[in-house]
Amino acid sequence: MKRFLLVCIAVSALVSGVAMANADLAKAKNCMACHAVANKVVGPAFKDVAAKYAGQKDAEDKLTQKVLKGGSGVWGAVPMPANAQVTEAEARTLVKWVLSQK
Repeated sequence: MKRFLLVCIAVSALVSGVAMANADLAKAKNCMACHAVANKVVGPAFKDVAAKYAGQKDAEDKLTQKVLKGGSGVWGAVPMPANAQVTEAEARTLVKWVLSQK
């Protein structure tokens, strides 16, 4: 039983570390200049993005392209600029993290 508990704690710590690492990546790539997890800044809250795209099979691919190339019209008049400093792998990681917000 102790071993099981230790494994659960280790997995929990690993998952928390990954979630925090993705928040750190969002900060490092300037996502937080226009977004926040829980409330609208210039762009929508990440929780709102996750809710809007919940259950959409193509959401990860669609949003990865928006992070890379930018977009407009979905959340209002202010366009999201392209993010040349973000690689496709980083964009996919960020999108997975955003979509996991609740």
